[in-house]
Amino acid sequence: MAHGSSTDQAPLPGTRAELLVLHQAARRRRDAAPLLSEERAEATKEIARIEVHIAAIERAMDPPLV
Repeated sequence: MAHGSSTDQAPLPGTRAELLVLHQAARRRRDAAPLLSEERAEATKEIARIEVHIAAIERAMDPPLV
């Protein structure tokens, strides 16, 4: 992921399955990055952004998954 503010990030996909694929890729990037590096911090932020989106989708399901 490129460095920058959240305003220049691409929109996230709308399905849970697609988000889980992105989540897995972001976790791999985070785990491969050196501790305390900017790359690790950026990947961690992306993971959080994806998880918030997944939670919103799950709450909107009928019945909600959570």
